[in-house]
Amino acid sequence: MLVRFGISLDDELLQKFDRLIHRKKYKNRSEAIRDLIRAELIADEWAENAGDRVATLTLIYDHHRFDLAQKLVQLQHDSPAQVEATLHIHLDHHHCLEMLAIRGRARDIEDLADKLSSLKGVKHGQLVKTSASDAVH
Repeated sequence: MLVRFGISLDDELLQKFDRLIHRKKYKNRSEAIRDLIRAELIADEWAENAGDRVATLTLIYDHHRFDLAQKLVQLQHDSPAQVEATLHIHLDHHHCLEMLAIRGRARDIEDLADKLSSLKGVKHGQLVKTSASDAVH
């Protein structure tokens, strides 16, 4: 069921929001507001740390770094969070991109992401938290 409701905004804030909507290619304000609400619900869900969560972790690392690949795999195997799938891409002679789909408790996923991202030789790591919960969709 779709429900309509009104919202009051300062004109300047609305203009900024409309520019954001245009930049992000939303068709209308309603779609943008729905995404903002979902993002907050996901953040709130993750803060609760109860139940199953899903996320992706993207890593860029130097594959010539001694033992780094082995440490990355070992940490994944040792974690209570479950790495469901990985995608490994050779970017150039020195760098690899690895994407991990992870499922588990919020703290376990965040802990794994922190451990992997902080390894010597990892150039960049970014965790994207999301939800498969019906409460968010």
